[in-house]
Amino acid sequence: MAMNCHSMHREAMPLHGNYLPCNGNQLSLGFASRRLTCLHSRGLGGTDVFSPILVGSNFCLQVKLYLKEHWSTFIVEEDFKFIKSNGLNAVRIPVGWWIASDPSPPKPYVAGSLQVLDNAFLWSEKYGINVIIDLHAAPGSQNGWEHSSSRDGSQEWGQTNDNIQQTVDIIDFLTARYAKSPSLFAVELINEPLSPGVSLENVTKYYKAGYDAVRKHSQTAYVVLSNRLGPSQPRELFTPANGLTRVAIDVHYYSLFSSIFDSFTIEQNIEYVNNNRSAQLSEITTSNGPLTFVGEWVAEWQVRDARKEDYQRFADAQIQVFNQATFGWAYWSLKNVNNYWSLEWMINNGYIKL
Repeated sequence: MAMNCHSMHREAMPLHGNYLPCNGNQLSLGFASRRLTCLHSRGLGGTDVFSPILVGSNFCLQVKLYLKEHWSTFIVEEDFKFIKSNGLNAVRIPVGWWIASDPSPPKPYVAGSLQVLDNAFLWSEKYGINVIIDLHAAPGSQNGWEHSSSRDGSQEWGQTNDNIQQTVDIIDFLTARYAKSPSLFAVELINEPLSPGVSLENVTKYYKAGYDAVRKHSQTAYVVLSNRLGPSQPRELFTPANGLTRVAIDVHYYSLFSSIFDSFTIEQNIEYVNNNRSAQLSEITTSNGPLTFVGEWVAEWQVRDARKEDYQRFADAQIQVFNQATFGWAYWSLKNVNNYWSLEWMINNGYIKL
C-alpha cells in the first residue's frame, strides 16, 4: 500500500490527557500483491519504545498543524509511482474509526484523515494500484494497544451490541464511499482483535454483519478477516467464513515481540521462517477454504550486528514463504524512520529485491 496508513489513524491520542505517545513503527502504510504485495508506511517518532512527549496548553493547535504538514509531505503521489515501478500492486491503508465522523470527529481526534484517504484513492486509480482499507482502530479498542487508539491499555471493543453495530456502520460508510472506485480491492473489517478480551462469539457476530455491510455496496471487493491474537486456534475463522465469497484470513508474522526470538541466531531466524512459518501458513491455506493473507511482516529481528547479506537472506526467506499465501502479503511498512521497517529504504539500498 502506498500511503500513510498508520499516520491516518494515530492522529492525536494524549496519554492520560498529558502525553502524545510516539513510535516510529506505528505510523504506517502497507502494500500487497495479487498475489498481493503490500506495504505500510510509518513516520512519527524514532524508537520501538513509546516515548512520552510532554505537550503544553496549545497541544491541540500544534497537533493539527503537525498532522497537516505530515499528511501533505510524508506520503505523496511520488510514493505511488515508486510502488508501481517496483512491481507492488496494492496498498493496505489502516484507518481509525473516527474517520467516519470527519470533518468533526470526537475529541481528542483531529479532522483531516478522510481527505488523506480520498487522495490515496485518487493516486491509486491513476497508477493502477489496489487499495485495502484496514480498520486498524475500532471504537473501544480491540486489543488495548496504542495503535488501536487505547489511551490507557483498556480493551472494550465488542462487549455490547451497540459497539459492534457502531463498527459495522463505519464499514458501511467506508465501503459506500469507495465502492465505485476501481481501486477498491478489499475491506479489512478489523485489525488484530486480541483474545481473550475479544471472544470468538463476538468477533464472529461482527464479521458476519461486517461482511453483509460490504456486500450491500460491493459484490467484488474482498472481505478480510483478521485472525485473533493471543489464545486462539489458527483455523477458528474457517467456520464463520464458510459460505462467504471473496474472503481472506489475515495473519501477522513477526520475528519479534516474543521472548523465543531473543536469543535466536541469524541461522535460527531463517530456519524458523522456512520451517515454522511455512508450516503455520500451510495449516490455514486450503484449496477450498478462505484465501490467506500475511497482512504484516518485516525484515527486522533481535539479531545485533547483522550484515547486509544477513538481512538479504532473512528478507528473501520470508518472501519465498509468504509468496505461498493465496491472497498475498503486506510489508510493514513503506516508509519509516527505522530503516529496516521501511520497504522503500530496503529496496533503494539493495536489502530487498522483489
